[in-house]
Amino acid sequence: MKSHAVVFTARNQVEYREVDCPDPGANDVVIDVEYSWISNGTEGSFLRGERESGDTAWNEGDPLPFPIVAGYQKVGVITHVGADVTKFSVGERVFAVMSQFEGLFCEYGGHVSPSVCAVDQVHKLPAGADPVACSGAVLTQVGYNCGTRPRIKPGQLAVVVGDGLVGQWTGQALKQRGARVVLTGRHDDRLDKFRNGGWGETLKVKGSGVEEVKEIAGGPVEVLVDTIGKMSLYDDYLPIMAHGGTVVSAGFYGTADRLPIQTYRFQELAFDLCAGITYERVDETLAWIAEGKMDTLGLITHHFPVEQAAEAWKVIENKTDNALGVVLDWPASRK
Repeated sequence: MKSHAVVFTARNQVEYREVDCPDPGANDVVIDVEYSWISNGTEGSFLRGERESGDTAWNEGDPLPFPIVAGYQKVGVITHVGADVTKFSVGERVFAVMSQFEGLFCEYGGHVSPSVCAVDQVHKLPAGADPVACSGAVLTQVGYNCGTRPRIKPGQLAVVVGDGLVGQWTGQALKQRGARVVLTGRHDDRLDKFRNGGWGETLKVKGSGVEEVKEIAGGPVEVLVDTIGKMSLYDDYLPIMAHGGTVVSAGFYGTADRLPIQTYRFQELAFDLCAGITYERVDETLAWIAEGKMDTLGLITHHFPVEQAAEAWKVIENKTDNALGVVLDWPASRK
């Protein structure tokens, strides 16, 4: 079947064009997409040719991963269900992850409509949930994961490095657990969103931020979360980490991803690696969004018609317009 998708055709080249998708099978559904949320970090690294697939870094000599359909998160309405599908029905609004393609470097991706999805890539929206608020739920659940997995007690200090989407949602999740949260970053507008939303304290920093944190900490850092992919943070923060504290990694390190475990073991630090996805965790995150325990709408800075996806990426990559949450609006949302 024919669909339209946001396609990365080469490094820094974006097109909205027709693509081929397989006909839906017995365990597939077809979704008319209304909104899809760009993952600025992950998709951006693919667009720049820094990744080969998933979390696998591209190395010199590897094939460039083009053309590919970018993305992995969207909301829309089911228009077809396969013969063996019992969980979903036509007309139901759902959240979906990966869709299927033919004839591209990778046969899975996100920004496409109509979208052919296996049932294990599709989630029911909670009753009354705002579809736009839920359209970035894969990325939101990374923040949920970063904030709910580390060991922390109410009142203990958690430092989140990076004021992007994952950093914002990580801080929100830690706040829900009663932690004292400090978000560090470089963007006044993003830090203002976090602080004014009542999620915690903020620090504008140029480097690692460890000196600024030391000035206000009043005690050890129980949880350190890296959302920017900077290995030197671990050494920088080690002197002020609590014994038995937790380091959470949600960054992409490319080929510079070697960690000297011996340096940290006598401080008995735990490491949580939080870049993945589980079906149950997406459902939990959708519930938190619907209940107002995590804010997504307040982090959206731009909407673009999907036909202008290339313009959306210019705004994101050029960093000229303080883009944070960027949502693509599909024709189905205009009906």
